[in-house]
Amino acid sequence: MDTAQFIIGKFNYWVYIVLMMIGFYAMIAKRNLVKKVVGMNIFQTAIILFFISTSSKSGATIPIIQNAHGDAAGHAINVAQYANPLPHVLMLTAIVVMVSTFGVALALLIMVNRDYGTFEEDEIYETLEVLQLKK
Repeated sequence: MDTAQFIIGKFNYWVYIVLMMIGFYAMIAKRNLVKKVVGMNIFQTAIILFFISTSSKSGATIPIIQNAHGDAAGHAINVAQYANPLPHVLMLTAIVVMVSTFGVALALLIMVNRDYGTFEEDEIYETLEVLQLKK
């Protein structure tokens, strides 16, 4: 298997890695708090997409089993032909947590902006230092 086939064959994973690095860079390098929160959201989205992608199975069907003991002829159930719904359900829960975390973070940023008049970390630190020196 040459390099081009490897990269094209795992294209979705490369996209997730790029998204994770964009989100990580935004959280670490940016000084604007809104950009940090959006970077966190991008990072979380990449992780959720990764888990959904790894749990998919081609040719699988939904896990609704008519007869739990096999068919009428006595053949056993082949579990390899059914998709596992647990990773998808867990990622649905993670999406709900991600959206609520994003909403709470934005609400906190509104309060920070009311108190300090900015979203920039450096300006907030300077204001806090001035307030500390006045005490």
